[in-house]
Amino acid sequence: MGRDDGFLLYARKENPSVEALARINNFDEFHTALNESERRMQAARCMNCGVPLCQSAIRLAGMVTGCPLHNFIPEWNDALCNGQLDMAARRLLATSSFPEFTGRVCPALCEKACNCGSDDLGQSVTVHDNELFIIEKAFAEGLVKPRIPKVRTEKKIAVVGSGPAGLAVADLLNRRGHLVTVYEREDAAGGLLMYGIPNMKLDKGVIERRIRLMQSEGVHFLFGTNISTESDAQKILEEYDAVALCCGAKKPRALSVPGSDAGGVMFAVDFLRSVTKSLRSSNLADKAFFDVSGKNVIVVGGGDTGNDCTGTCIRLGAASVTQLEMMPCPPVERAANNPWPQWPRTLKVDYGQQEAIAAWGHDPRVYETTIKEIYTDNGSVCGIKTVQVEFKTVDGVRKLVEREGTERELAADVVLIAAGFVGAEDYTPQAFGTALSPRNTVATTGGSYRTSVEKVFTAGDMHRGQSLVVWAIAEGRECAKEIDNYLMGYTNL
Repeated sequence: MGRDDGFLLYARKENPSVEALARINNFDEFHTALNESERRMQAARCMNCGVPLCQSAIRLAGMVTGCPLHNFIPEWNDALCNGQLDMAARRLLATSSFPEFTGRVCPALCEKACNCGSDDLGQSVTVHDNELFIIEKAFAEGLVKPRIPKVRTEKKIAVVGSGPAGLAVADLLNRRGHLVTVYEREDAAGGLLMYGIPNMKLDKGVIERRIRLMQSEGVHFLFGTNISTESDAQKILEEYDAVALCCGAKKPRALSVPGSDAGGVMFAVDFLRSVTKSLRSSNLADKAFFDVSGKNVIVVGGGDTGNDCTGTCIRLGAASVTQLEMMPCPPVERAANNPWPQWPRTLKVDYGQQEAIAAWGHDPRVYETTIKEIYTDNGSVCGIKTVQVEFKTVDGVRKLVEREGTERELAADVVLIAAGFVGAEDYTPQAFGTALSPRNTVATTGGSYRTSVEKVFTAGDMHRGQSLVVWAIAEGRECAKEIDNYLMGYTNL
């Protein structure tokens, strides 16, 4: 370790944020970096534990804790502490395909498992910020260079979908020397990284920089290409030696209440996509986005996507935003049945909620509440009826039950549905003839990424269901290894 007493000498210090009322005036990333001296102090806090739970990705009481990529966190923290940036970058990139993504949008499972974050110490190492510093410094100093394979195998792989899983599959298989083509239905790569995560969390130039690097390394991208029919799939199966389906789990969960088909009701992913596309093409000047300025917005869902909708609506000038969350408000501190190093099920006030509090003086979230009816006027939303709910066990089955006498009416002009996803969109699995799981994901045999169709594999959300970017990357890397072994009879990935 850089310093054996670093965790005692230096307090945890995160990257600072632009003040809420200032940052809502634009869509720029709002975290600023510590200087190199301060960042090295933060790296010095890493204790190089005998059992580094940060990189373990182990399952405890049904919950996974630690990094799914098994990043060499103590190693690159030590190198960063000692000013060995080239070594830190090499060790980081040895296991992490895209640390510039996870360093921005990962919830940092590693930090929640850090020994410095235990009940006795309570100040985990800033792994997330350290990772981002290393990769951005490496890009700035020219340490990230194209890694072009010296030998090509002439094996051809098609990757359908360019989200984090698809990019990870393509990245590793290209480095192995295979010929990789990525098919993407959108006009740009990234999947939900590009059109599902707002610019203030992940600037799209960061994604474009990585795609340019992958193209220079030999990965071929075909944009605006939707593999939607059996003939499309058959052509790919005939042309390629292996196929990886990495199309995500993008079928959104719909509302089933009266008025849900009204104008002004839309899925959160469609709303966020419209805003990001308009930002990329014209900095919103084309007005080709769903405008919420001056409107009362209801966001159904209190998770990350709901928070992104809140932050985006505030930037677009919404009159108000209310987030409805069916679950109870989490406790401020860990419950006794949620000990370290499990993921802490505690109250989190994310950036969107922080901005709402700064702008309007209150947290936008309303817990244990859902929509019962959407009122309409001439076919458009004009209000909603809500009701408080709770989960109860009825006849041995856990059900969502309404609380009598808790109905309430709220003003609403827009309803954004951020209630999660219910699996993969049907048409690509149907085109390839792959079997689906009960969760509407592409089915594979246990511990494998191989589907029911010969030479067709799958990874990421399309395989595991809606999850984190870091899990998608981890799955993509493992899927690439399995494809390589399938093609070559062994793998050195």
